[in-house]
Amino acid sequence: MSDFSFKILATDNKARCGEISTPRGKIRTPAFMPVGTAATVKAMYPEQVRGTGADVLLGNTYHLMLRPGAERVERLGGLHKFMDWKYPILTDSGGFQVMSLANLRKLDENGVTFRSHIDGVAHELTPERSIDIQIKLDSDIIMQLDECIKLPAPKEEIKRAMELSLRWAERSKNAFNSDMAKSKGRSLFGIVQGGDDANLRLLSAKGLADIGFHGYSIGGLAVGEPQEVMFKVLEETIPALPHDKPHYLMGVGKPDDILGGIERGIDMFDCVHPTRAGRHGRVYTRLGSINLKNSRHKDDIRPLDEQSNNENCTRFSRAYLHHLVKSQEILGAMILSQINLAYYAELTAGARDAIVKGKFEEFAATTRENWEKGDLPPL
Repeated sequence: MSDFSFKILATDNKARCGEISTPRGKIRTPAFMPVGTAATVKAMYPEQVRGTGADVLLGNTYHLMLRPGAERVERLGGLHKFMDWKYPILTDSGGFQVMSLANLRKLDENGVTFRSHIDGVAHELTPERSIDIQIKLDSDIIMQLDECIKLPAPKEEIKRAMELSLRWAERSKNAFNSDMAKSKGRSLFGIVQGGDDANLRLLSAKGLADIGFHGYSIGGLAVGEPQEVMFKVLEETIPALPHDKPHYLMGVGKPDDILGGIERGIDMFDCVHPTRAGRHGRVYTRLGSINLKNSRHKDDIRPLDEQSNNENCTRFSRAYLHHLVKSQEILGAMILSQINLAYYAELTAGARDAIVKGKFEEFAATTRENWEKGDLPPL
């Protein structure tokens, strides 16, 4: 069907190290995908994002369809050329943003009609239109349109949204297959829904497997439920997914979410958190989370982590970074976003290496121990 392939190189208990092949390059898994919502990873040049170790970026269908528009991006040569990113791009379907950002939504069997949060203009998003937009953007990995609801929610509502998402999955697959010339080289992922209900999740996973996709995503998590609920859903759902396909946990998360996801068999992650946190003064290193807004850093001449291989962690003092954050200087957002994305890439690279060596449990324990030790003691 396409030039997309996935192979598992090593396993260690449930953790997997693998490789996704696309026409635009390989994606080493477990992989974290930086989020380039509007054709840019905020406060980062494309080459800086690549330099952190990222193999793939995520673009957002909802935001790009509204501005600058999928047809315009297509005329300008596609998303890769538009943003000067030569490597794989995954686009989400737009469903989550329609549910969370758009005004005056109306959902029915056909799709969702909504008004843009930018200018109030009316739009319609159906499974077929979502696939069409993602192909116009020239995405390498395309997501089905689904309905994502916040938790907690009544079981009847979770069931209704899951069943609708399954019907939309089949329509998304048919739309993807309708023009094989345009779909060639691309892949299509299904999205498991079902909230925190194990039976609904299993029904969704089985239904998607029967339809058949290149990869399988778990959606509808990190939407307000506790971490233990998310991990329980993963433990119940992942065994029902095809073993030989990538498993993608959407919109997750913080470093401890990612480590826990890898332990349970997740291969791919994305989240705006590392760059958003960086823009607001929170940085992640092997020492855990450090809040540079805290006044205790204002006279601290030490670097963030003198043992780091990342120059930004050793080059600037905590006092200077604190000053940049408190002054809301753009350079602060740039430096901290780079550090956070580099740490996420370091975390997943360390996991891959440990899985291959059969030492993932030891790697996870050491990583968590360093987080628990936390930041260096104050001067």
